Amino acid sequence: MAAAVHLRPLHWLALPPPAAKAAPSWLPLPAKPGGSRRRGSRLALLVCSASPPAPAAPSSSGGDNAAASAAARWAKWIPRPAAGPEQVLRLISGAAATPVCQFVDKPRTFLHSVDPRVKLVWLLALVVLPARSNIYMRFGLVVFLALLSVWVLPNHVWKDQLGRVGLLSGFIFIMLGFGADGAPSLVQTRTPPPSVLGIPSIPCSTSGYSYTIMKLGPLQFTRKGLSVASTSASLSFAIFQSASLCLTTTTPEQLASALWWFMIPLKHIGVPVPEIILTLLLSLRFINLVFDEVRNSALAIVARRINWKKLTAMETIDIFFNYIRRIFKNIFDHAEQISKAMIARGFRGDPSNHKIYFLTESSFGFADLFSLLCLFGLMGLASYSDRLI
Repeated sequence: MAAAVHLRPLHWLALPPPAAKAAPSWLPLPAKPGGSRRRGSRLALLVCSASPPAPAAPSSSGGDNAAASAAARWAKWIPRPAAGPEQVLRLISGAAATPVCQFVDKPRTFLHSVDPRVKLVWLLALVVLPARSNIYMRFGLVVFLALLSVWVLPNHVWKDQLGRVGLLSGFIFIMLGFGADGAPSLVQTRTPPPSVLGIPSIPCSTSGYSYTIMKLGPLQFTRKGLSVASTSASLSFAIFQSASLCLTTTTPEQLASALWWFMIPLKHIGVPVPEIILTLLLSLRFINLVFDEVRNSALAIVARRINWKKLTAMETIDIFFNYIRRIFKNIFDHAEQISKAMIARGFRGDPSNHKIYFLTESSFGFADLFSLLCLFGLMGLASYSDRLI
């Protein structure tokens, strides 16, 4: 058994305990030669005790591993930001990559061959019909436009467009459904109950009719809310998706020529038709440039591989402000280049003095006749839908 050596200070008057006569366990240290020791000084005694060694301290590696695993388990529950700056920029670049309100020439479908004037008539009808028909016709128009989008547009285009328009329409439906007539009325009737007046009470409906469809806490979904929500949501979906279908399958020149054909009689009453048509044509041409600049500027920031964690909040905000400033600067540069190109070709600000070349010829064929027959049938079905259902 190993012996532990301890240095213990002891007063010079202290005596060893009487039980330690057999084997003294302490020895006085020899004094240095020539040195004198004063009374009251302390002697350092070397105490040799045959005690068992102290237990070794437990290894800290096992405890560290257990603490690390516990910290890792708790770290899973720490909320992290759902979208950082780089994810936002990647989302913007991906959204701008999908053609929105841009002409898609391939794959060429039946809708590409329809005359643009017939398409404008369809657009006007799809704006009016959801507001003037019942709920079954509204949802039927939504399903019709969704199926037409799946058939006409490419996969990556219709999935992106239908997802966004459907999300917006669903949000409108939920908010108006619970908000139009959702809060219960706090007004109490002053009319006494029928039992007090001595008249028979109104019998309950035997057909299962109920004004309240669903309750969600203090809110309620009523028939009035269903009517308002279905009208607004269907109208929003029809406007956005029908306009997207028209712009995707029709060139800007074709739309400008169709609008010119409808508005040319208004020229006799002083309406500036050439200016309106030229503004529309330039706007449709300019949409592509705007989406390209938004996408290219976002990709330029992502390609620089910025370490966003080392930036402060103000530095991150400054980068986004510079991003927006760069977009507007590039857009204004493109607008200036377009104006210079028009001036170089002789344009002086008066569209009536210049001929607008639409580079398209409108022709009425079998596809246009079939589209008009379908439109008249849809309008007739919407007019008599209340009688049929």
